[in-house]
Amino acid sequence: MPRRTIDIAFTRAKVAVFLDGCFWHGCPEHATQPKANAEWWRHKLDRNIARDTETNERLTDEGWIVLRFWEHEAPDRVAERVAAAVARQRRVRRPQSEGEQ
Repeated sequence: MPRRTIDIAFTRAKVAVFLDGCFWHGCPEHATQPKANAEWWRHKLDRNIARDTETNERLTDEGWIVLRFWEHEAPDRVAERVAAAVARQRRVRRPQSEGEQ
């Protein structure tokens, strides 16, 4: 995926974490619309949101769990959700030992 970078990637667990800025990614609570050059900005921000959606779909199709958080979310709660997702994926993805089948 050109021009796309996962903010935090847990590659073995296949968990992708994105920390989205409210302005750049269209937070429903805090996004603002610039008044100067409004049409250009609306187009730019709409493209960002569409790219986020496409990125989610592509990663999900490749077997990744995608987690997105807004910049205003409490870091401790974000960390808890990320840790839970990674732990869950590691359990699911753990190879069976030879004695199990």
